[in-house]
Amino acid sequence: MNNNFIVFSGRASRYLAEKICDSLGCPLGRMLTQTFADGEFGVCFEETIRGKDVFLVQSTFPSADNLMELLLMIDAAKRASAATINAVIPYFGWARQDRKDKPRVAIGAKLVADMLQRAGIDRLITMDLHADQIQGFFDCPVDHLYASNVLAPYIEKEVGLENLVMASPDAGGSKRAFSYSKYFNCPMVMCSKFRDKPNSISHMLLIGDVKGKDVVLCDDMVDTAGTITKAAEVLMENGARSVRAIASHCVMSGPANERVEDSVLKEIVFTDSIPYRGSCSKVKVLSIADLFAETIRRVMNNEPISSQFLIK
Repeated sequence: MNNNFIVFSGRASRYLAEKICDSLGCPLGRMLTQTFADGEFGVCFEETIRGKDVFLVQSTFPSADNLMELLLMIDAAKRASAATINAVIPYFGWARQDRKDKPRVAIGAKLVADMLQRAGIDRLITMDLHADQIQGFFDCPVDHLYASNVLAPYIEKEVGLENLVMASPDAGGSKRAFSYSKYFNCPMVMCSKFRDKPNSISHMLLIGDVKGKDVVLCDDMVDTAGTITKAAEVLMENGARSVRAIASHCVMSGPANERVEDSVLKEIVFTDSIPYRGSCSKVKVLSIADLFAETIRRVMNNEPISSQFLIK
């Protein structure tokens, strides 16, 4: 592998960057983040990066400081004459704001894409965007990875395929559930939800048969866990033998931990794209460090990325 590269990390994703570097067999680059009394902060690379391919690891989950820190890292790398600047963003924040769904609203995902490009990135490496079309907001190459590389083997091992049914908690996730069902050659069902107000589900209907089946709900993220726990309840009421959930990004805000703990879910499995800081006995976290390390290696060696995907 070409050794003319270096990996740095923002504060929010250092835990993951360290594992990525362990997988690559390289040290994590030295960087200092200085915070002033008023909350303003600045970044400084503590080793030369002139002429090097720089990979900056930082998920942009709330708060906005995580995004701002990444932007400062990009700007610092550009001004320090890095050969290429590669933003490694396992969780791409603001991705739910991908379109104008009502008048006079911002398209936050496009704004973030513009800021990253204006700051100076040459490539984006990310995973399971909330909407695939966000890739089109970028004019630079986007390597879009899939958490199914780590989640699918887990399902096969822990749940088995004999009695498996894949499920989507809403219409928006039906494509993702179908991809899993096609890969496993198993049936798929879908829940259809109806809201009376934001973050509140009035009722939910099941489309399909789950009687006596081991059901796995799949989603890209779990925020307040209202949808996923309600879907699990509906599946059990319709005769499912067991219900698990898998999701790429562990947002888990507000009452999410309590909802999952008190739900009929047997377990919920996430990746470590976002650090899980809650306490719920039903939450299991799988690492994506090897997936991102292998992608970085392939980028440096000009090898194809898509050949490593299990499910697309």
